[in-house]
Amino acid sequence: MSVEAPVVPAGLIVPGGAPLYAPDVFRPVYRPIQGERWRLDVAPLSLCPGYWSGVQVVTDMAVLTRIHGEGADAGLRTWMSMTPMEIESQELGCRAATGHTVVMGLGMGWAAANAALQRQVTAVTVVEFDPEVIGLIAELGVFAQLPPEATAKITVVEGDAFAWTPEIPADTLLADIWIPLDGDGRVAQVQGMRANTGASKVYFWGQEMVIARRAQALGLPLDTATVARIVAEMDLPLIGPEVSDYPDKIERAADRWLRRE
Repeated sequence: MSVEAPVVPAGLIVPGGAPLYAPDVFRPVYRPIQGERWRLDVAPLSLCPGYWSGVQVVTDMAVLTRIHGEGADAGLRTWMSMTPMEIESQELGCRAATGHTVVMGLGMGWAAANAALQRQVTAVTVVEFDPEVIGLIAELGVFAQLPPEATAKITVVEGDAFAWTPEIPADTLLADIWIPLDGDGRVAQVQGMRANTGASKVYFWGQEMVIARRAQALGLPLDTATVARIVAEMDLPLIGPEVSDYPDKIERAADRWLRRE
């Protein structure tokens, strides 16, 4: 599937301007589409902040929104997008996935696709509650854009992330079913998913905000020792702490995205 390359204003990407976003991860090609309650749009050119990186120029940035309400009260709520923030906030989990990887929440299919591209991943099971989202991603052919051997790893099932259990225990759990990024009650929910799937390692969307908020409550600096203490409290085998600059990444993400109270 080919798309015409957008024209990027030169002033945006010269020294002193925002860099062009060009990560070494797979980004599917999307096209505008609308269903009964969901729609996907593509912005040719956007300026977007990263999760722990700065503002960047993003081309062909896709956004998935949910239509809610009716008539004059109808509106759109952004559910997922291909911004640097969304990608960086899931990238560590996708890269570290191994064996049978369970992805809670299909979204735009990005996380499942990138997990399937990892050589050490043998199978990817995606659990999605909404059949319309499943149909939308299938119609867009997101997984068909992958190499055949990666596509063959992926199975999408309709189910409830809080109740679903696999026939084969999971090695990795990747969970992204929430709005907003920084929300309450997430750790207990992920603990339940982990118990149901048997996963030996976990990455969930917004985990850095949970760690940053707890460090703030404890009055501790975001360093390796603090992160280790908080992860132990969470009682989850989190992906992330093994990364040498993880505390610094958390601090940079929290500076931009942590909810201020």
